[in-house]
Amino acid sequence: MARPLIGVTTYQDAARWGAWVREAALLPVSYQRSVERAGGLPVLLPPLADLEGAPELVARLDALVVAGGPDIDPSRYGARPHERTGEPNQARDRYESALLHAAVDAHLPFLAVCRGMQLLNVVRGGTLIQHLPDEVGHEGHAPVPGRFSRHRVRIAPESRTGKAMGALADVPTYHHQAVGRLGSGLVAVAWAADKVIEAVELEGHPFGVGVQWHPEEGDDLSLFQALVAQVAVAAAGEADAVG
Repeated sequence: MARPLIGVTTYQDAARWGAWVREAALLPVSYQRSVERAGGLPVLLPPLADLEGAPELVARLDALVVAGGPDIDPSRYGARPHERTGEPNQARDRYESALLHAAVDAHLPFLAVCRGMQLLNVVRGGTLIQHLPDEVGHEGHAPVPGRFSRHRVRIAPESRTGKAMGALADVPTYHHQAVGRLGSGLVAVAWAADKVIEAVELEGHPFGVGVQWHPEEGDDLSLFQALVAQVAVAAAGEADAVG
């Protein structure tokens, strides 16, 4: 079987190279390397203005990874901005929402990381906690600006995430927001010690997984490997149907 083509969404921000400072589509190389090491072929997806083209793009992919990034516009879940909520990237909010809608409709396997999980929850009609320290009373989910830390999560063992990672895992973390009210069809499957939801899965979807941590920043490739394995399962099913 050919290696699956896995789209990975990107940041849209100013970047410097050589004599240039230009708006660019950016992505930490750890995402690309994780997809490659898990057996996939990564392709970077910049935020596009053509929202109606999202289903066509999704149809050409074998799987999707929705990457981390800035805070989501609170108006998308009916809230006013908290004073600690960052400036949203409207282009990413719009395009990645369209990609997630298309991936759900097409039953495309996807892994949504950090902001990606939060956006999945918003797309499904859920809400976000805009500044976790106000709710949990500590900075443990992002203790040092610009640096990943680690904490333990408890995972439902019967979930896809649990089958890939086990019932307990120490995970790389960096976030100040989290899922509030769960969106339609989403089930919480992992939690931090302070009860913050750390992973969700979409009921009835072949592989619709969102994690609040950053699996691309650790040595555990199990979630990326599970995503690639699901592509193989889907391909085998299609072959059987044709045969």
